[in-house]
Amino acid sequence: MNIALIGYGKMGKEIEKIAIERGHTITAKIDMQTDDTFDGKGFSAADVAIEFTMPDAAYNNFVECFKRNKPVVSGTTGWLHKIDNIKDQCQNNGQTFFYASNYSVGVNILFEINKKMAQLMNSVSGYEVRMEETHHIHKMDSPSGTAITLAQGIIDNLDGKKSWTEDTTPTDEQIYIQAFREDEVPGIHTVIYESEVDEIKIHHSAKSRKGFALGAVLAAEFTAKNKGMLGMGDMLKF
Repeated sequence: MNIALIGYGKMGKEIEKIAIERGHTITAKIDMQTDDTFDGKGFSAADVAIEFTMPDAAYNNFVECFKRNKPVVSGTTGWLHKIDNIKDQCQNNGQTFFYASNYSVGVNILFEINKKMAQLMNSVSGYEVRMEETHHIHKMDSPSGTAITLAQGIIDNLDGKKSWTEDTTPTDEQIYIQAFREDEVPGIHTVIYESEVDEIKIHHSAKSRKGFALGAVLAAEFTAKNKGMLGMGDMLKF
């Protein structure tokens, strides 16, 4: 399979390494530090584009891909206020887009456990839920897309929770998310249910970017064979 990389930072380089190990070819690397472009032969030869850039650049990258009818796999967060436009392109214009706030298989298992935990908590009283997330100092958005996905999983399944906040004085209907930015931490997420007598945590800590990169390549392999608006739930069949 031919892959175009949009964004050639640390994640892009890790994705490149794993893609080559899995027998794929990188035909273009579109980044401020490279000479490849959307109009180049390398991008034209790609079967799918993998996009890991910045929130303010992501949507325009998707538009450029769709202009050329290239399927996109994106892991950029912080742009979801425009996701309805992407869904429209997939539903009405035949485009293909795979999005995940986190490509780690382990994190996506965490998402499912998180939903189930929230459902169980409807049967008991005395617990309050909050979240913590930690990432490297280069991450632009806060809280992380993964934290927001976890929060939404709680909101959809736990009675009484309607939204999330980073305000240190949340209302009863809000989930407090505390975000930390430290060193080169690839990603730590914790959901905490606390009562007067105990504390229950579900927790995921990434050891490196490798898990995210592998998930992105697996998603590209899946996307090349499927159509429409796709996600990790489709690929992992949860």
